[in-house]
Formats: sequence, C-alpha cells, structure tokens
Amino acid sequence: MPVDPSSLRVYPERLVMAAEGHILCEHGRIVERAHGVPGRTVYDWRHYLAVIQRKPGALRNGAPFAELPEAFRTLQTHLLKRPGGDWEMVEILALVLQHDEQAVLCATELALEDGVPTKTHVLDTLHRLTDAKNTKTSRLDAPQALVLEREPRADTRRYDALRGENRHAS
Repeated sequence: MPVDPSSLRVYPERLVMAAEGHILCEHGRIVERAHGVPGRTVYDWRHYLAVIQRKPGALRNGAPFAELPEAFRTLQTHLLKRPGGDWEMVEILALVLQHDEQAVLCATELALEDGVPTKTHVLDTLHRLTDAKNTKTSRLDAPQALVLEREPRADTRRYDALRGENRHAS
C-alpha cells in the first residue's frame, strides 16, 4: 500500500504542510477557546491561484479573495469593468507564483498611480523593477533628438554594380 508523502506538522504557534521533504505552506495558528462562539474559517488567496486559473469567475465572489491586498482589489475593480478583465486579473495574481509577492504588489501600486490599470502596464512595471535589481549598470541618458552628421544619398549605381554579371534578361 503506497504511503502518502505529505504531512501536517502541528506546532503551538503554527501549522506546516510538507510533502516530499519540502514545505508547501505555513500558517499561524488561530486559537480561540470561547464556548458558544462559532469557529471561523481563514483563507489564504494564494492557495486558490490554481483554481482561478481554471475558473476565473471564482475571483469575483470567492471568499478567499475577499481579503486581497488593497492594491489588488483596486486593480480588480478597474479590470472587471472590461470584457476579459477577470482573466487579466487572474494572470496578474498568478505572477505571485513566479515573482516575489511584494514586487508584484509594488508594480500594481505603481500602475494604479500612473493611472494605467492594465495587465500590460503591471507586467512592464514588474519587469522594470526586477530588471533594475538584477543589473548594476548605470543609467544612460540619451540626447532628446539625434541629428545626422551626413545625409545619406541615394545611389543606384552601387546596386547595379553588385548585380553586375548576374543580370538576367527580362
């Protein structure tokens, strides 16, 4: 009989889910010992990213997404006004799977500040933020307008010379 390689490790202050020697998730424990008070469910929206990639409509009213960070909720409000906006929001949230969550959140905040709440702008801003961390080169200031020192001149004789012997009768 195969053994399930996943385990739940229960500590006084936290719960840790592990599988095959890797920690999948970790949550602080919420211990409330009041009789007559109903228990409460705590969601982490990050655990539902795979679900919304298949069913983006769950993003609209799903309980796990009620507690998204403010910038994500504001962006979601803008995106859901457009056709396909739910897919765009899902793709932005899914960036957390490949990038640092704080970087994605910062890119979202900057896109909102710029007044361009779109997936493309968030992606561009995120790449600029992450590329800036990876490169240590100094910024190059280009002149506002480039001017030619010598104007090119059209000279078909050079082309004809290249064709030279390979001329074909038309």
